[in-house]
Amino acid sequence: MSRVPRPAACMAALALGACAVGSLAGQDVPQLCKAISKVTVGQWASYTVSGGQALRFAIVGSEQRGDTTLYWLEINDSRAGPRDGGILQVLVPGFGVEGVGVRGMVMKTGTQPAMRLPDQMLALVGQQMVQNNPALGIARRCASAQVVGWEKLTVPAGSLRALHVKDTEGEAWLSGDVPFGIVKGHAKDGSEMVLTGRGVGARSSITEKP
Repeated sequence: MSRVPRPAACMAALALGACAVGSLAGQDVPQLCKAISKVTVGQWASYTVSGGQALRFAIVGSEQRGDTTLYWLEINDSRAGPRDGGILQVLVPGFGVEGVGVRGMVMKTGTQPAMRLPDQMLALVGQQMVQNNPALGIARRCASAQVVGWEKLTVPAGSLRALHVKDTEGEAWLSGDVPFGIVKGHAKDGSEMVLTGRGVGARSSITEKP
């Protein structure tokens, strides 16, 4: 999350106390952001998003390219009807990368066959994916966020201690105990995503060969 300056001054004793807590919590941010970006095959997390959308993020495979391990990140958008949702799989070095970091992409819309995108389209489509997906944006901007502090949250997936951060694009609650790190997020347009489940053992939702 990008470039929200800390307040120029804190108001009275309470505000001074809040600033001190925020400063201590800020020491946790680099380590937490690093943990979020690292992934393992099989991890998954599911969310509800404003408007009735349900999302699942999962790492469904890996590939070795030279000395680098790349991972297949699947974003499964489940909506009301079988023709409305879609599955996107991107080959990336970690979670929350820039669009230029995408090394492969497979798309499946509704009941249509899966399609592998040509390499020359990856950077453009990858950048659009990052801009349009709130979770990827949160992860990408994590390190530059303004820290509010640690808070206890209760979401459909359970009760979790999460670090509250914010910037000009919105705010998020992050935890290293959750795959992909995101417990809850609010965007500046009013949309919200909330963690509903998490686990391991995820497999590809695309069964045919693209």
